[in-house]
Amino acid sequence: MMNKQSLISIVDDDESVRESLPDLLKEFGFAPRAFSSAEEFLASDGFSQTECLILDIAMPGMCGPELQQELKCRKLRIPIIFITAQRDETVRSRLLEQGAVACLFKPFSDSALLDALNSAIQAK
Repeated sequence: MMNKQSLISIVDDDESVRESLPDLLKEFGFAPRAFSSAEEFLASDGFSQTECLILDIAMPGMCGPELQQELKCRKLRIPIIFITAQRDETVRSRLLEQGAVACLFKPFSDSALLDALNSAIQAK
């Protein structure tokens, strides 16, 4: 288990994900913070403290891969775990090649998420 100081930011336009995922992350011992859009995340002070970003791929406005590129442009190295309801191995492969730690298809298991988080924190 990671310590409580590890801030995990969740960016997803799905309200049910923003409500349920923080509870699970708290059980794992992380400090979660949820955002409804990439723009909201970038406008917050959260990105400077984020140890790992759980990021939806398809969102209105700036999508997940666009946020990934924006963070690269800003030279912010935040490990990213993408989550998506679209089961597309081509997209998954491309995101992993571009530096994502993991790409999980919804619904994913608690253990799959915890494994990805541990990999992300170690990679930072």
